Amino acid sequence: MTIAIYPGSFDPITNGHIDIAKRGASIFDELVLGVYDRPNKQILFTVAERVRLAKKAVAHLKNVRVVPYSGLQPRMRRKSERK
Repeated sequence: MTIAIYPGSFDPITNGHIDIAKRGASIFDELVLGVYDRPNKQILFTVAERVRLAKKAVAHLKNVRVVPYSGLQPRMRRKSERK
């Protein structure tokens, strides 16, 4: 099983983000969309709001999972695999 990680702040999630997620979902068995909780920029939405919006936006992509993460991206992958 091939798993890809698509990390970002997704503040807010856009049609461009959804297009990339759709393309990734068609290539990989699973796509983990990682919503970074502390981007180094001014954010509009909380991490919980961004996760909720992202889940709603990619709900039609059955092999896409949305998870919040903090810290380094390699750790995000390991944490998301435990769920």
